[in-house]
Amino acid sequence: MSDLTITREDQPTRGRYVARIAGIDAEAEMTFSKAGDTLIIADHTGVPDAFRGKGVARALFDRLVSDARANGVKIVPLCPFVNAERQKRPEWADVFQT
Repeated sequence: MSDLTITREDQPTRGRYVARIAGIDAEAEMTFSKAGDTLIIADHTGVPDAFRGKGVARALFDRLVSDARANGVKIVPLCPFVNAERQKRPEWADVFQT
């Protein structure tokens, strides 16, 4: 999806990934809490109806995992969507702490 952009926003104890699609006035998000320098808790994924069926939640998940790997961070999958995706992908088990 070439018109999809994902950005990461960080605060001292929390952060989120935000997805936007050109031409649609809405945004999807995946939020997380920071539990130290090497652990984050993925706690929520929200996708508006305008984005449903476009693979946006999966794109947010892929970015979360990619960033965690690149930064040596583990993910606690508290969010039901993140946990379900984790279970579908055993090859990514190294990134998760359950």
